[in-house]
Amino acid sequence: MQDQTLPGILLSELRAQPPLVHCITNFVAMNIAANVLLAAGASPAMVHAEEEAGEFAAIAGALTINIGTLSSSWLRGMEAAALAASQSGKPWVLDPVAHYATLFRRAAVDRLLELGPTVIRGNASEIIALAGGESRGQGVDSRDEVEQAEESARLLARTHGATVAVTGVVDFVTDGERTARIEGGSPLMPQVTALGCSLTCLVGAFTAIRPAAPFEATVAALATFAVAGEMAASRADGPGSFSPAFLDALAALDAPLLDRHARVRSA
Repeated sequence: MQDQTLPGILLSELRAQPPLVHCITNFVAMNIAANVLLAAGASPAMVHAEEEAGEFAAIAGALTINIGTLSSSWLRGMEAAALAASQSGKPWVLDPVAHYATLFRRAAVDRLLELGPTVIRGNASEIIALAGGESRGQGVDSRDEVEQAEESARLLARTHGATVAVTGVVDFVTDGERTARIEGGSPLMPQVTALGCSLTCLVGAFTAIRPAAPFEATVAALATFAVAGEMAASRADGPGSFSPAFLDALAALDAPLLDRHARVRSA
């Protein structure tokens, strides 16, 4: 990456001007996602009611939508928020959790895609299925490798004019033209519930800092997450101790440390 898009620069900007991030996420993820954003330096707001979601999205720096614990009323709030964000020129991130599992979820994601997400973040199975391919996903778990989803990610990016992030052992990010891979993290991360959902919220925080550069913002968010994961794993005995260690590592990250350990390469 070029110097002006090094992850550390964006992390410093985020902490200098903490963005308000509107997170419509699932019940399981709310606490850890809020804590991840606070540790990174952003300001989280968990607002999902249909009566206020649209109004709130217009004043936030970015919006993130996660369909993990979907309901009809939450979907109406999601649609109102996504529409308001798009009309206000605010970036928003879509996390299509297990969208292939039921007709309700498939229809919900189709409607949200029509509202033009800035970034789409999912695991390999979600991204493959979202692009119309056959995935081996089961519930919220991916059964496909990131490499198998790369062409699907490119197709999604070009079709929807979005940056697409496929997260896994080695993350893959594309805007349809440029691509990047981000290494790092820890095998303990998938053993802690809702860390992936929290990453979606962190992507939202970084896009709030660079709304005109969602590709660079997404890469920076994923690199930050990966480095914090590696740091946490070095002091954790298992998933139980990993979770608080991850928050501590994320809070301790600064720009020089992040840029020294981030492993980002153009694909």
